[in-house]
Amino acid sequence: MQTTLEIDIRKTENSRIGQVDFDNLPFGRIFSDHMLISDYGNESWKNPHIMPYQDLHLSPANSAIHYGQSIFEGMKAFKSADGRVLLFRPYENFQRFNRSAERMCMPQVSEELFIEGLRTLINLDRDWVPPQEGEALYVRPFMFAMDDYIGIKPSDTYKFMIFTCPVGAYYADPVRVKIETHFTRAVKGGVGFAKAAGNYAASLYPSKMAREQGFHQLIWTDGQEHKFVEESGTMNVIFVINGALRTAPTSETILKGVTRDSVLTIARDWGMEVNESPLEVAELVESLRAGKVSEAFGAGTAATVAPISAIGHEDEVFDLGYSKESALSTKLMTELEAIKRGQIEDRFGWNMVI
Repeated sequence: MQTTLEIDIRKTENSRIGQVDFDNLPFGRIFSDHMLISDYGNESWKNPHIMPYQDLHLSPANSAIHYGQSIFEGMKAFKSADGRVLLFRPYENFQRFNRSAERMCMPQVSEELFIEGLRTLINLDRDWVPPQEGEALYVRPFMFAMDDYIGIKPSDTYKFMIFTCPVGAYYADPVRVKIETHFTRAVKGGVGFAKAAGNYAASLYPSKMAREQGFHQLIWTDGQEHKFVEESGTMNVIFVINGALRTAPTSETILKGVTRDSVLTIARDWGMEVNESPLEVAELVESLRAGKVSEAFGAGTAATVAPISAIGHEDEVFDLGYSKESALSTKLMTELEAIKRGQIEDRFGWNMVI
């Protein structure tokens, strides 16, 4: 893509990269040297620039704080053995970002600003991309309202930003999940399909309750009857039932996950049966009791492919007996990571070379 976008760059005078232990990376707590910012006003984006990572100064009347106009995306960049930096499926994240923006009554971000902003920022901080297996550079584009106004209306001004952070694994071990049948994450007509900040805030309390019961995450169910399985808190959820992959179709209440799509694409390429259809909680529980569910796992950018070791429902807990060596999730994870790191052919054209 040819671009005429001019991005002003002000480099840091004191890189913090020498202070980072790349052999022990927590998730989301260490940030790279620079960040990209562009401001929206008078119906256009202006002044795209890169500056040293630092705190923001906001008015106490900032409308995003009060009324929640805030969206984000997440993606990862990887270091190949020959030193290339590979960004995984950024165009899918760009398209989803703008779907979220439309639903939240926010301005669209141009492909030029989004993609070239990513390319320029990641290239500048390419030394922050960890080469180790299991690690990556997490990339966070986001947008939020900037009006200093206490009144319920769409903001007239916005800020678009991107920062990056080197990360290790999101889940160190297989996760235990609980099927949630009381609290609701999303309803038809709502914003469940968007990566809106408020979606995650609303999930914190029931997730806290689940952790107190010994679970890492929830499996959310539909908000009308709690009859159908939807997704997990940090990832889409996929089951292996009678040898076939089974997952809920994406909808206005289920996030259209990039990792989910990648996993299903690989499985179909392998000739596996993939069934994207509504899954009733009762059917899942019956299949668990009958031993028909051989495996379950989550799929998300942060979590990547996260094996599920146990599923709780009401007073029952079903142990899935996860075995890393023989698990389909391990094979899918291995294949996906090999594509992302340039170790095997990128046969789907997913990687963007930085």
